[in-house]
Amino acid sequence: MVSSPEGTRAGSVTPGAGVPPQETTGTPARRLLGVPRQRNRTARAGAGPNAATPRGTTLAFVESPVQLLNVLEWAHTAQATELTVVVLSPQDPMTRGQLRRMAELARDEGHAVRWEEARGGPAAPMRTVGGLTPLLRRARRIVIGDPFSRYVQLLLTLTKARDLVVVDDGTATMEFISQLARGERLVRWHRNGSGRGPRDLVFAPFSATARRRLTPAPEGGRRTVGLFSSMPVEAPPGVEVITNEFAWTRGRFGPPRLTRAADIVGTSLVETGVVDDERYLAAVRTLARAHGATRYFAHRKESTDKLRRLVAETGLEIVRPDLPLELIARRGPIGRLILSFPSTVVHTLPLALLGTEVKVAVCDIDPEWLTAHASPRAQGFLDGVTGTARDVQRLPFTQRMATG
Repeated sequence: MVSSPEGTRAGSVTPGAGVPPQETTGTPARRLLGVPRQRNRTARAGAGPNAATPRGTTLAFVESPVQLLNVLEWAHTAQATELTVVVLSPQDPMTRGQLRRMAELARDEGHAVRWEEARGGPAAPMRTVGGLTPLLRRARRIVIGDPFSRYVQLLLTLTKARDLVVVDDGTATMEFISQLARGERLVRWHRNGSGRGPRDLVFAPFSATARRRLTPAPEGGRRTVGLFSSMPVEAPPGVEVITNEFAWTRGRFGPPRLTRAADIVGTSLVETGVVDDERYLAAVRTLARAHGATRYFAHRKESTDKLRRLVAETGLEIVRPDLPLELIARRGPIGRLILSFPSTVVHTLPLALLGTEVKVAVCDIDPEWLTAHASPRAQGFLDGVTGTARDVQRLPFTQRMATG
């Protein structure tokens, strides 16, 4: 079965399942069945899709719902005011839908939100950069969610802001800090190859400049670099680390109603070419059978074809969340046991669900599951994600279990 964010069901995953709400300001928020809608506060004047407060001193650039969630957590912890959130919108429909919902929550908190169709055609990048340049020149502090993003790296070369803050972009933050400490080029952990293709070479000067901006200034320097993270990281000297405890999420939502059955959290490791699809499907079948799971919370990047197979082979109800899982789980209903593969949620859900009876378990990725195209760093990175998770149960997965 498939369940939309509103909780309706169908017999299979159909094309268009989980299509985001109509992208217009004021569109009613979509929600899980039985979950009370949060109070809809009236957006302040000037907080439309492309509004930006001229007096704003902090600019935040986000490209995913999790990044925007963590910007809201940072703003709550830092008591930041005069914040303008710039959404560099991707093209993926599920991501856009979740970003629209998160943008509503950001406006509810009193922040200005500027929505940029940053990838809407060949002229979009120049139009976006040109429109943002005046804001970048005025900003005194820049908050970013993805230091690996070429878009963000380009924008960092245009600002004179002396204070930079990096908020979590999931487990990628761990790799970013490791590369920053070693003085390496910023390359995503799952990316294979040399990273020296034509586009890489053209963009290399911008990437190098951004890396220098993200490197702490020598002692006594006027530039500061901060990290707001729930990940287990050891930042290099000069980087101020503030722990993200998901205080805003816990204060704003919940506590959740708990169900008797277990829930499984999906991952996009198949879609990124890291894990073999057949091994992944077998692992999900075994997990569901062993722990009595009934629902599967799909990652926003999981393919419809894969989800259709999961429905047919496991009988799981597929849920396409319209918000990051930390918020969905906090609002409920959610299972007393949440099963996940190595991913961001094994670090964030225990924090978001602090004070509840929900348990989180993480299933190891067997090296035999990796594809021939997986990055050589993939296994070590995934093991690190699992091994450093706190307050979770670890489920070793043998090859025999993975093959059913």
